[in-house]
Amino acid sequence: MSLAPSDCPPVSAERIAELHAKYLRERDRRIKTNHNDQYVETSGRWAGIYEHDPYNAVTPRGPITGETDVVILGAGYCGMMVAIELKKAGIADFYNVDHGGDFGGTWYWNRYPGIQCDNDALCYMPLLEETGYMPSKKFCDGHEIQTHCRIIAETFDLYPRALFHTLIKDLRWDPEINRWHVGTNRGDDIKARFVVLAMGPLNKPKLPGIPGIDSFKGKLFHTARWDYEYTGGEWRNPVLDKLADKTLAIIGTGATAVQIVPYLGRYAKKLHVIQRTPSSVDARDNRPTDPDWFRSQEPGWQEKRIRNFHHAAMERLAPGEPDLVQDIWTEISRNVAAELEAEGWPEHTMEDYVARREVIDYRVMERLRQRCEELVDDPATAEALKPYYRFLCKRPCSNDDYYPTFNRPNVALIDVAATRGVERMTEKGFVANGQEYDVDCMIFASGYEVTNDLDRRWGIDRIEGRDGISIYDYWREGFQTFQGMMAHNFPNMFFTGFTQAGANSTNSKTFVDQGRHIGYIASQALKRGAETVEPTQAAQDDYIRHLRSIAVDNSAFTNECTPSYFNNEGDQTKKRFIFGEPWGEGYYAFEDMLAKWRDAGELAGLELARTTQLETAE
Repeated sequence: MSLAPSDCPPVSAERIAELHAKYLRERDRRIKTNHNDQYVETSGRWAGIYEHDPYNAVTPRGPITGETDVVILGAGYCGMMVAIELKKAGIADFYNVDHGGDFGGTWYWNRYPGIQCDNDALCYMPLLEETGYMPSKKFCDGHEIQTHCRIIAETFDLYPRALFHTLIKDLRWDPEINRWHVGTNRGDDIKARFVVLAMGPLNKPKLPGIPGIDSFKGKLFHTARWDYEYTGGEWRNPVLDKLADKTLAIIGTGATAVQIVPYLGRYAKKLHVIQRTPSSVDARDNRPTDPDWFRSQEPGWQEKRIRNFHHAAMERLAPGEPDLVQDIWTEISRNVAAELEAEGWPEHTMEDYVARREVIDYRVMERLRQRCEELVDDPATAEALKPYYRFLCKRPCSNDDYYPTFNRPNVALIDVAATRGVERMTEKGFVANGQEYDVDCMIFASGYEVTNDLDRRWGIDRIEGRDGISIYDYWREGFQTFQGMMAHNFPNMFFTGFTQAGANSTNSKTFVDQGRHIGYIASQALKRGAETVEPTQAAQDDYIRHLRSIAVDNSAFTNECTPSYFNNEGDQTKKRFIFGEPWGEGYYAFEDMLAKWRDAGELAGLELARTTQLETAE
């Protein structure tokens, strides 16, 4: 087996020291003292940005007040995977509750021009073997992904149990009936035996807290609620023909804006791209999927590909292991493996491997900065667009048209790193670097509530377990879970995503596996006649103690990173991070631990209560 390294320039020890110092300077230029509080919630005047559905009308219905086995909060990939795994476990009486008008989650709401997944679709799009669906290309368009979501829902018959255009407002445990009261904006009071929080991290838009934002008289919208009525076109054919006489500004240069800017630059009369921190932007190479190759794959191919991608993106490739994905996410591991292979795979420690990765990291970022320089004509603009930080300090991007867009005469980059953002908004536009700009439309590419402030991220007014304990208070100083998916004092409640569980490079894979584990526990509780299932305090304490004993300390890395949602916008005082506290031995070690626990059949660490007697499974 041969691993071909990517063509990265060499870097000397002196250059690495120079770059390291510059990385720290660039970080310090951008950190704001209010960190995540620099963003404001989509409430008050802006509530419609979050709650209004511009794509489908709300179907009237009466309140639901009956009982069900499970309420799943969410109908995106996470909620769908949980629902499917519940059905496999024999539980069919459930609701998927979502404020969107169809399945898809973030792929329902986000319909901006240029939207695509930004990692390998053959890994990211779940259940390809089960549905027989072939992604059209490596990075699929958003409308194709939403179509695939509907195919999954139809394949597994999820539509009859879906409650769309419904916002969960209240979750309250009732010890008198051992049920969760699920209150919604539609007047529902559903009595659920179990609840699963499966909202995903990208469910609620946020806005930059710019002074004077309420004074702007022009058009304003968030990329998560794209207004094609204003711009022209539609998400399958984004010809933005209504912008020919419009001056626009877009705030943000992250993964979303990198996809949008080429379209705005192509159609707008004038475009201001407002940047605080540049993204790294590699070549896209969005090649079509070969149908013959797809048909030739043997059963189990997707799981094999996902595991390989995870090794390359988040862990390391083993001797003889190919890189099946071959893109920017796997480049560093691929290059380190090629280096070790050329040396005959010598014995090396983890410290040596990490040191090698660090050097390759600097080389890859030098290559990406050179790419920017080669594609952007104006030297000052090119320099401002160069990313000076480590590779995973911000979400890496790839796009073939982003950098060339800045060569258009109607496109201007406004770098606001010196002032750490836009100074203020006015009735006619905005002020940046002391200069006022008039615009017809301001577009916010400011992302989502992926902060560690869960009440903001989830948008649920109240989640109360035993004795009225709020989950927001219970987790105020950090997560407290058993296996990352349950918590003492919150019986019959399950959590998903980044808590104290395994973290995979493909979120949809995580959701499938978490759904399987949740389905197992819930079905076992039902089979054993238990009214409630809940971790004991001792088991939870033991789990957290072990989790932290094997943790990998990445704080030195994250603290040196430029501010982003990856590191709480540079806030080192917070107790929680977007990626939670992942299992330090790796994702598949975590899954093996859970499989062994399930195979034992003892439900060790959980307390199962019946109405008349108590069973403790240790």
